[in-house]
Amino acid sequence: MYLNAGALRVAEEIFSRPDALGVACHATADGVRIVDCGVKAAGSIEAGVLIARAAMAGLGAVHVEQPGHSPEAFVAAWPGCEWPIVAVESDAPLAACLAAQYAGWKVSTPHYFAMASGPIRAAIGREDLFDDIGMRERPDAAVGLLEASKLPPDDVCLSLAADAGVPADKLVLLVARTASIAGTLQVIARSLETALHKLHELHFDLRRIRKGSGRAPLAPVPRKDDLVAIGRTNDAILYGGHVVLEVTGDDASIVDIGPRMVSRASADYGVPFCTLFERAGRDFYALDPALFAPALVDLVNLDTGHRHRFGGLAPEIVKTSFTTPQAAASGPEA
Repeated sequence: MYLNAGALRVAEEIFSRPDALGVACHATADGVRIVDCGVKAAGSIEAGVLIARAAMAGLGAVHVEQPGHSPEAFVAAWPGCEWPIVAVESDAPLAACLAAQYAGWKVSTPHYFAMASGPIRAAIGREDLFDDIGMRERPDAAVGLLEASKLPPDDVCLSLAADAGVPADKLVLLVARTASIAGTLQVIARSLETALHKLHELHFDLRRIRKGSGRAPLAPVPRKDDLVAIGRTNDAILYGGHVVLEVTGDDASIVDIGPRMVSRASADYGVPFCTLFERAGRDFYALDPALFAPALVDLVNLDTGHRHRFGGLAPEIVKTSFTTPQAAASGPEA
């Protein structure tokens, strides 16, 4: 019972200084606490960092590095990167990324849609993923993150509280649209999570993972254009994301799985995400699952001391994505 408790501690930091973070806090008639981090509120980079940390149940560090100030391995892989870098790391990546941060489900009603993540997932516990990793919990309070263009209506809030098994006044929802600085940042802070989810899909023994870090460029935020923002945030990871995992065990299995855990393993690799998303009818679940992976992965074997590198960054695709005029990929605003 520690994932939601950890996220709540981070959320309390947001509650303590909303004006400084550019967020707006309010409670529904039933007591659900909603924090607008980038729907109507402007939000901020610091708000994005905090909601990314909350999504990871407080079990990861998140910060933004200025161009050229990332570790040598990233700078060498992408010399001259002109964008700030969203960096994330965790000594408990299985809990932080898969049990909490992974956007493993969606909230969908006739009048509301959101991609949902955060440790509320462990409280609801319906995903098959938890059958493999455990970590379901029955917390006293639950914290969820909604990637949405609207704040959740009362019926959605009450449904989430009931699903999580907590009273309405013990539910916290952090909300940001993709086309906001906080929303963009928290999505790009999922580079490490993307790698772990890919390894889970490939049936890698996740108990071998000791710690991890990820880096990806912070995309420019298009004004109220979630479709462009979705394209840019995904391209940041699929073509500009670098993940380092420290693992144990034999080298042979690492060499076998490495080429399959990077975005280059997908037949759709090389096409900007926004184009693929449109082809799929704007349905994430209609896309090739192999695509959802970092561009570059280093697997460091702690037992043998060997470092294995797979994939590679594609700066030219990222640059095209980040500099495409907004009108070229715009869709109707939700």
